Amino acid sequence: MASPDTTSTVIIERHGRVALVELNRPEAMNSIDPVMKRELVAALEDVARDPDVGVVVLSGSGKAFCTGSDLKAGGGSADPSVRRVSRALLYDYQPILDLIVRMDKPVIAAVNGPAAGMGMSLALACDLLMMSSSAYLLSPFINIGLIPDGGAAWFLTRRLGYGRAFEMLAEAPKVSAEQCLQWGLANRVVEPSALRESVLQWAAQLAERAPVAMALTKRLARLAQTTGLNEALTLEAELQALCMGTEDSREAIAAFVEKRKPSFRGR
Repeated sequence: MASPDTTSTVIIERHGRVALVELNRPEAMNSIDPVMKRELVAALEDVARDPDVGVVVLSGSGKAFCTGSDLKAGGGSADPSVRRVSRALLYDYQPILDLIVRMDKPVIAAVNGPAAGMGMSLALACDLLMMSSSAYLLSPFINIGLIPDGGAAWFLTRRLGYGRAFEMLAEAPKVSAEQCLQWGLANRVVEPSALRESVLQWAAQLAERAPVAMALTKRLARLAQTTGLNEALTLEAELQALCMGTEDSREAIAAFVEKRKPSFRGR
């Protein structure tokens, strides 16, 4: 594994078929400045199109996952104009969230510390969450007279239901890792010292699965949030037919018969 460029605001490490994308502004609690926006888009595009990457892990260096926009460095803007605010959300942050949601690979958020504001949205955009027991989620917008952005209301309402999501957004509590686990926001919670090893191990296990089937499973599950049953069943039938025609499916059946581990090639 090549040594990462530690001067970058976003570091990519490759661990076999797992790509670890790490936000790297620990001195600023990994708050997002204009440079990080550009580098995060580039990093996500890189791992999304890399055929040797099966699973992506998104985490933060130092003590925080991400504490949102860095207003001091221009990650947000003191200019309250509609054009400026709308442009930042639609053209700076939406592409990042879209890349996480739409890439044909599972993305695991390894939440090592506070995930606040846009940082919480980044974590919730991921397919799976593993949290350090010392981490928390926070949507602080109501405290400064703003509405939640970065899709926070959308993500939370779909994960929690309206009542609990609105309570979290309206009262702005720090939601602990254990509470996130109880509510279903987090899939797993581990001790801080075990987070890195645990999430890489989990990602490596997922990366052993058939890539085409994994990609289509993610697509089907994402679309299930916004489609009716009949539409979902129609799409399911189409995608299942596609999967059954892949080399990976034939290899899995042969491996089962021969009592060996399958070797998937993503085709």
